[in-house]
Amino acid sequence: MRWMNAYNLIFGKPLATTSEQSERLGIGAGIPVFGLDALSSAAYGPEAALTLLIPLGAAGVAYILPISLSIIVLLAIVFFSYRQTIAAYPSGGGSYIVASANLGVYPGLLAASALMIDYVLTAAVGISAGVGALVSAVPRLLPHTVGICMGILALITLVNLRGLRSAGIAFMAPTYLFVLTLLGALGWGVVKALFAGGHPVPVATPPHVAVSGGVATAGAWLLMQSFASGCTAMTGVEAVSNGVRAFREPTARTAQRTLTVIIGILMLMLAGIAYLCYAYGIQALPPGQNGYQSVLSMLVAAVAGRGIFYYVTIGFVLFALALSANTAFADFPRLCHAISQDGFLPYPFSIRGRRLVYTQGVFALAILAGVLLLAFRGVTDRLIPLYAIGAFLAFTLSQAGMVAHWRKHKGPGSGRSMAVNGLGALATGLTTLVVLVAKFTAGAWITAILIPALLLLMLGVHRRLNGAARSVATNSPMDIPKNEQPLVIVPVQTWNKVTRHALCLAMTLSAEVQVVHVHSEDDPPLIDTEWHELVEVPAKKAHLPVPGLVTLKSPYRYVVGPIVDYVLQVEHKNQGRQIALVVPELVAHHWYDFFLHNNRAEMLKASVLLRGNRNVAIINVPWYLKD
Repeated sequence: MRWMNAYNLIFGKPLATTSEQSERLGIGAGIPVFGLDALSSAAYGPEAALTLLIPLGAAGVAYILPISLSIIVLLAIVFFSYRQTIAAYPSGGGSYIVASANLGVYPGLLAASALMIDYVLTAAVGISAGVGALVSAVPRLLPHTVGICMGILALITLVNLRGLRSAGIAFMAPTYLFVLTLLGALGWGVVKALFAGGHPVPVATPPHVAVSGGVATAGAWLLMQSFASGCTAMTGVEAVSNGVRAFREPTARTAQRTLTVIIGILMLMLAGIAYLCYAYGIQALPPGQNGYQSVLSMLVAAVAGRGIFYYVTIGFVLFALALSANTAFADFPRLCHAISQDGFLPYPFSIRGRRLVYTQGVFALAILAGVLLLAFRGVTDRLIPLYAIGAFLAFTLSQAGMVAHWRKHKGPGSGRSMAVNGLGALATGLTTLVVLVAKFTAGAWITAILIPALLLLMLGVHRRLNGAARSVATNSPMDIPKNEQPLVIVPVQTWNKVTRHALCLAMTLSAEVQVVHVHSEDDPPLIDTEWHELVEVPAKKAHLPVPGLVTLKSPYRYVVGPIVDYVLQVEHKNQGRQIALVVPELVAHHWYDFFLHNNRAEMLKASVLLRGNRNVAIINVPWYLKD
């Protein structure tokens, strides 16, 4: 069929379960899938830190080096901690799994809530940052910011529905070109700075911010706020440990190597950006004002000028930022799958779709990220304050869980591993508090409310699912049914092939069949005059019981309601007896035929399911309409 061929072309052909190994990723494809978010955060993490230092004027640039060094040290601690986590949990060592296994249900759900919110923000912030950089370069696109954001979100969703390997292939070229061009620009700038004795002459002089009302002093509170903003550069580093099972054999070793490459590149970027901002005296410009340029834009222009290299580099930065949401799409569905398997999210989240991806998780993330982009009009600065808290809370719970893991599984090297994870838990825990306090009034309070709210929601889902499981669970043997036929009811509006087919089936099920016909008070029953010739005579010739005919008057011309009421009345009068509602239904060949018919069969079945009980069964009898 043509539509099926088009569907396969867009979403890809279905993959068999045995194809899972071929869909797994090596280091080359793993970096764009699980590392693009972390790598691209170098484009806005340092700028977020510098933006808080604007009140210090030109003097504030000097503080970017110690702040960036602190973030790099923290990043190194987290790196070594997650390498151990991957080795200890080669089937997937995300924060939820580690915290649940070692700290208990509630810490595990707290980590899950934090990670889920972090992934939604990752998708929204990445797309909005990329589009924000684009519209700053091409101002006439500013009115279309939200539309461009939603278009990129739709594209990333589509690519991820095609499978993990397809996403890796699709995003491989933009990722590596972004890394090569940005590292090239940074390396070129560092060489020029070293040859100039640390004071290079910029090719394009960066603008300076005029501070009104005097220059502020660099107090501890301001520096803490700047550090908290700069920590957004660390979001996404947990992605590899969450998706270990997506890598090729040996999975743990491949995942560790992928994480090493990602963290190594990110450290180089952060260190290079911090040093060059200091060397060239690059200050952050107030966002949203006329003449705004990003820090990376000013940095690359200072190093290489505004020639073709500048535009190529900035172009790939925009690509990387816009596509960094892919990391969230790789991990969020896997996280939902793990939570669903434990019964804290609806069951559909645990089912893999036609391309071996957890389709429901992909759709859920796309919808939530879309709502955020619409609510905040695609403006990154409004989303940044909500960011990083979820990631660092998940870091802390994961590393605390690993400390408990090493205490339970003592062996060679366990003491050293416990010390590394303990240091990671302490460092990320303190950072979580710093980020929460520094960003609380700027919007972090929203995240602080959403995380426990999501935890309570998952507990509610678990309670409902457990209640449903208990209500249907039994160890009793099968009840031998009584030799009693069901009372069969067949709703008939007009006599045609569809109703004739349904009635013939009903008469094979039971000797007691009732045909129900609804008509208005003004019109006589349409089937009454034909009943004797079309039903009674054939039934008597076949020596079968004649079905009863029940006509119901409907003063308001309703059809579905009177039939449902009648079925429930019959069930009430025949307590304990099985009532079978045989529903004739016309099935059209083309999708557009759906709009040409009344579709009362669907409404009738839905109404009976909502109002009925266990004694009322529904039997659907389709009649296929052919051209």
